[in-house]
Amino acid sequence: MCKILTLNSISVKGLERLPRDRYEVASEIQNPDAILLRSYKMHDMEIPKSLKAVGRAGAGVNNIPVDKLSARGIPVFNSPGANANAVKELVLAGMFLAARNLCPAWDYARNLTGNDQEIQKQVEAGKKQYKGFELPGRTLGVIGLGAIGVLVSNAALSLGMKVIGYDPSITVRRAWQLSSTVQQAISIDDLLTRSDFVSIHVPLTDATRQMLDDKRLPMMRDGAVLLNFSRSEVVSEEAVLSALGAGKLHAYVSDFPGNSFKDNPRAIMLPHLGASTEEAEDNCAVMVADQVRDFLENGTINNSINFPTVDMPPGEGFRLAIVNANVPNMLGQISTTLADAHLNILDMSNRSRNELAYTLIDVQEPVPQEVIERIAGIEGVMIARALSCS
Repeated sequence: MCKILTLNSISVKGLERLPRDRYEVASEIQNPDAILLRSYKMHDMEIPKSLKAVGRAGAGVNNIPVDKLSARGIPVFNSPGANANAVKELVLAGMFLAARNLCPAWDYARNLTGNDQEIQKQVEAGKKQYKGFELPGRTLGVIGLGAIGVLVSNAALSLGMKVIGYDPSITVRRAWQLSSTVQQAISIDDLLTRSDFVSIHVPLTDATRQMLDDKRLPMMRDGAVLLNFSRSEVVSEEAVLSALGAGKLHAYVSDFPGNSFKDNPRAIMLPHLGASTEEAEDNCAVMVADQVRDFLENGTINNSINFPTVDMPPGEGFRLAIVNANVPNMLGQISTTLADAHLNILDMSNRSRNELAYTLIDVQEPVPQEVIERIAGIEGVMIARALSCS
């Protein structure tokens, strides 16, 4: 039986994907085989020696010590795209909030005093200051055309907007999903100069940190709206504040509030609501639970942010999963160890990613524990295990 430690409340629909006759799931458990979490910060956590996998019910993994886990040969799974519709809907809501000045208008209306006749007079006198603009004919620039960026782009087109996209690493799958009427920007700078709205959908990396700064924001059209549902650090807060103060930006809509924008009338700060829907939480939990289960039982790796994709169909033999340093002659040593034990290899899949290599091997007979230990003892091997959650 495999043990699953949950560090956050995980959707029941996701946990139901782990059969109770094979899995023990609890928020307090010793020697877990896998960890499921959402936003729990693992960086200061002692990593159990028994751990074989970590599953994040969401896309971002900033709360997970990926490098430390990679050094231990532990894959980290996430659920990209599972919350894409929820984030898309919030981006669209953010555009409407900004275009129609709904937040300051609502604040104005709820603070009116007097009888109904007096309030009506105040409404007629005050509403002119909240006059907005409509979306059809405006241009939306989307930076990052992954699952969310594609949905945002296609939805904006259906609202009558023009859309420009930029993503030098767009996958073939996403390219097929993206409407052919989305125009391609040749660079971020090109996109900024042509857009009335700019929505960011990129992961936080060294390359994207403060991607929009005091050099790029002045390139934007006067009165543009910037939407950040990616990570707060992909923009320079100082540069955004300066652009808001100068009227360069009509509004800044972000899912990451902080003191810098708390009292700014042109900043619309939401409390990280992007994936906060029942549907998104269910989708993320189901996706990551399926991935972790498939890894523990079959060795399959899909949607890992630190391991290669490996999907070898289950065969008739007995399966080994091996994680090792990506160096020469590892497969030779592993296969020799199996041959010395008179174990015949039926099928094999080997993939590498950066410094890590991952191998699945089906053999004709059950592999004795002492043979697994010999493989694990090869210099450079991090993990060697026979697959079973029974």
